[in-house]
Amino acid sequence: MGQFLAGLTVFCALAAGFGVWYTNVYAFYDTVEPTGEDVQLTTLAGTPEVIPVEGFEGIDADSSPIRYRACFTTTLSLPELTATYAPYEGAEPRVAPAWFDCFDAEALGTEIAAGRAQVFTGVRNIEWGIDRVVAITGQGRGYVWHEINDCGAKAYDGTPLGEDCPPRD
Repeated sequence: MGQFLAGLTVFCALAAGFGVWYTNVYAFYDTVEPTGEDVQLTTLAGTPEVIPVEGFEGIDADSSPIRYRACFTTTLSLPELTATYAPYEGAEPRVAPAWFDCFDAEALGTEIAAGRAQVFTGVRNIEWGIDRVVAITGQGRGYVWHEINDCGAKAYDGTPLGEDCPPRD
């Protein structure tokens, strides 16, 4: 009887572990269908504007505001982009599920650190406390993800928000 109970305990632990892994990696994600206005960059004047993209692939999940990831290509060059759109400082690509193979956060981080990719402000406060950021390489390959902005970080750690933060909806 003891072996049966030990085996049952191990089986339940493995099943629970598989369930947690599966829900984290697969279950919550949905495909983002392209709309033609999928990628926006904020101009130096502060207005978000749609840029031309091809081959858009995206995923998102309702379970967290920072699960959004997308990939695309654009014909705009980095000199054109940097002359027109606002940079985004301090962004680090977030790891995507392995099955979403167009988004390699580690390789993109290396490209950004080496200066072969530039990170731009997509849309500030796409959701309160969350900014959408866009990185584009010199070859026109683009990547989108969400970053927790200063107001979001303050709200999540309990620090007073201050005057700079927009009102919460």
